[in-house]
Amino acid sequence: MKQTMGNLEWKAFAYIQLRNLQALRTGDLCGALGISGKQERELFARLARGRLIAQVRRGLYLVPPRLPLGGAWSPDEASALNALLEDRGGRYQIAGPNAFNRYGFDSQVPTRVYVYNNRLSGERAIGSVAISLIQVADERLGDTEKTVSATGARAFYSSRARTLVDGVYDWSRFDSLPRAYRWIRGELAANRVDTGDLVQLTIRYGNRGTVRRIGALLDQEGVAPALLRKLEERLPPSTGLIPWIPIWPKRGKVDRRWGVVLNDRE
Repeated sequence: MKQTMGNLEWKAFAYIQLRNLQALRTGDLCGALGISGKQERELFARLARGRLIAQVRRGLYLVPPRLPLGGAWSPDEASALNALLEDRGGRYQIAGPNAFNRYGFDSQVPTRVYVYNNRLSGERAIGSVAISLIQVADERLGDTEKTVSATGARAFYSSRARTLVDGVYDWSRFDSLPRAYRWIRGELAANRVDTGDLVQLTIRYGNRGTVRRIGALLDQEGVAPALLRKLEERLPPSTGLIPWIPIWPKRGKVDRRWGVVLNDRE
């Protein structure tokens, strides 16, 4: 944190608090403080280096509601994500390991925020918030739950059922198979997820591999034939086989109905 602040920095924070601002953009302080564009850029840079404000991108910064005393400031995850995606006119939902932890599937607390969105890809950091941006098509966004952070910022998570589907669909990114099969079985047994909803979400947000794997799982669980037929209708005729657990050797009993090699035993 910047240990001492000059007169200009104090004036900047007085203005921020007076206006109750949550963000600053290029040009916001020029007229208010009577400074040039160059002086404003240098001021933003000093405050960001001192971790008194957080850069979203060049020319856009999040600011604290009051001057942080005795330590650096960082926005919370929800504020950081909203600023980043709203600036690009995008939509997002927190997914993967963060959702696994939220719903109690996995006890590990992620050090990054994994975010499906329709604008950006790659790694970003806003203050102390590390973000992994996974760009997807518009139609792959949806079925979310809204939460509100301690600061009042809203955030969107993939729903419980959608998270289970993503655990199978995005297994390579999230290293989630075979764990996701155990999660699905547990959620169905505890009636925390409706089987019909799970089938519909698999059809809407999964690919053929997802439909095959979840179809085989639900078949094993004795799900109603009418629901299994809905999944089967999404699959074109094929003699090709896929492994039940992709990272294990493709050896085991073959489920011809779903085209899956049940390689859950060495």
